[in-house]
Amino acid sequence: MSSVEDAFENARLTYQQHLQTCRQCHADSVACAVAKHLLRICNNARRDLMRATGRTAPTT
Repeated sequence: MSSVEDAFENARLTYQQHLQTCRQCHADSVACAVAKHLLRICNNARRDLMRATGRTAPTT
């Protein structure tokens, strides 16, 4: 697995873990500011992966 794939996988797992453990995200049923930031990082990593491999985007 390349470093670009590792970066995407790490960002995706961090985002998903946050959604599962964040009290605010669960209480409000809306993503908190941290979740939005982590999603932005995940999306940037996905774009980098797409550029590096020329593939279609994996989904979160």
